[in-house]
Amino acid sequence: MSNLNIRPLHDRVIVQRLEEKTTASGIVIPETAGEKPQKGKILAAGPGKYENGVLRKLDVKVGDEVLFGKYSGTEVKVDGADLLVMREEDIMGVLGG
Repeated sequence: MSNLNIRPLHDRVIVQRLEEKTTASGIVIPETAGEKPQKGKILAAGPGKYENGVLRKLDVKVGDEVLFGKYSGTEVKVDGADLLVMREEDIMGVLGG
């Protein structure tokens, strides 16, 4: 998704879930089975959050693969894609450093 028609504000990010369809042993899992993945890729990020009048930039950036909580964010549909809008504080970690 290269041309995203949404710009997150403040410390929010737009995340697209990364679907995992194969287990480590090679078993393919249909999309209707199991839980939604808690891993995603950041498609857009806001400028940061003002704290005491100073802009604190985000620790994450567009393209980062991140881990987040099962119930984190708000699901939205943008240009036919199911995305999540969440605050940076809902992100638990960045994959791959």
